[in-house]
Amino acid sequence: MTPTRIRLLAGLAVIAAAIGWGAVTLVEGRSGRVIPVPWLAGVAMWFLALALLVWTVLSRPRLQRKPGSQPLPPLVAARTAALAMAASRTGSLVAGFYAGIAIGTLPSRATEAGGDALSAALATAVGSLALVATALWLEHLCRLPLDGDGDRPGHGRAVERRPEPGGTVARIGSQP
Repeated sequence: MTPTRIRLLAGLAVIAAAIGWGAVTLVEGRSGRVIPVPWLAGVAMWFLALALLVWTVLSRPRLQRKPGSQPLPPLVAARTAALAMAASRTGSLVAGFYAGIAIGTLPSRATEAGGDALSAALATAVGSLALVATALWLEHLCRLPLDGDGDRPGHGRAVERRPEPGGTVARIGSQP
């Protein structure tokens, strides 16, 4: 897996924002009403961001192999990295979509329905950005050290070369 690039997340957000803005324009053009935005969407994104933050804080010493903490099993670490990547992409899409809705409802903000939709869309977009930030932090914590980084304290795995019968092979071993 390669690290997540901010350019990818920005591209996803821009595409989703265009879809959100288009949805608002379509609904207002067809029905003359502001698209309803549920507050539950914002609550859900903030809840997901908080849950991922708790997992990140609890996993951090284990991922960094701090003294006194039991290392995370490799399969759990790989699944944690996959969760972080999925959360960053999902958060980016949701943030873009609701930012597009917020931009589309700006002209209607003077009405009660427009003001509620704008507030709910902004709360959801900001919660999604919090999810993206937490996911990027967790993904950063899940990175394996490079060849020369394994001899520093706190880095769990290093690539070492051991002579084997029939030649030299690279083996991955746990750092003591």
